[in-house]
Amino acid sequence: MSKDHERMVTGQLYDASAPDLALARKTAQRRLFAYNQLAPEATAERAALLATMVDCPSEDAHIEAPAHMDYGVNIHIGRRFYANYDVIMLDVAPITIGDDVMFGPRVGLYTAGHPLDAGVRTDGLEYGHPITIGNRVWLGGSVTVCPGVTIGDNVVVGAGSVVTKDLPANVVAAGVPARPIRPLTDADTRYWRAEQAAYEQEENE
Repeated sequence: MSKDHERMVTGQLYDASAPDLALARKTAQRRLFAYNQLAPEATAERAALLATMVDCPSEDAHIEAPAHMDYGVNIHIGRRFYANYDVIMLDVAPITIGDDVMFGPRVGLYTAGHPLDAGVRTDGLEYGHPITIGNRVWLGGSVTVCPGVTIGDNVVVGAGSVVTKDLPANVVAAGVPARPIRPLTDADTRYWRAEQAAYEQEENE
């Protein structure tokens, strides 16, 4: 592991052109190319390839193709994860996702950042800050999550939102930048449980 690799995973400035990092990205690109070209029925092969790119102990993550990652080594996923088409996970720093999380299409998790100073930026230095997503979170289509953000349990983020700061648990959030709109309440639970009961009753008739 090079010094730049060590600096990358500890949130410090690093040079992404370091040979070992360039090689790691190329390896991820090859794996993702193979993953994204698989036939829909190649379930076992898809699962085996995904296991080389994400840490999912329950082995039940489902990520629709095409998917995109920087390194495919810094992504930690809980049980029953689902990501729709065109997910982007820039895993310069760790991405940690809880159980029962759902992503709409074109969700982007961007741990990578670049210095505000143009001179430092053009010298090729960058950094990464981790992203953490709690349990039972739903990110709508085209949601962007920025470096260093933590999203609490049960949060729903509206389509097209840009999450620049932490979101507390049990809220609906939306906007650019995303802000909590309202809490999730017992009224939400009652409404949706009633809808579920009506569905199940109709299925049993």
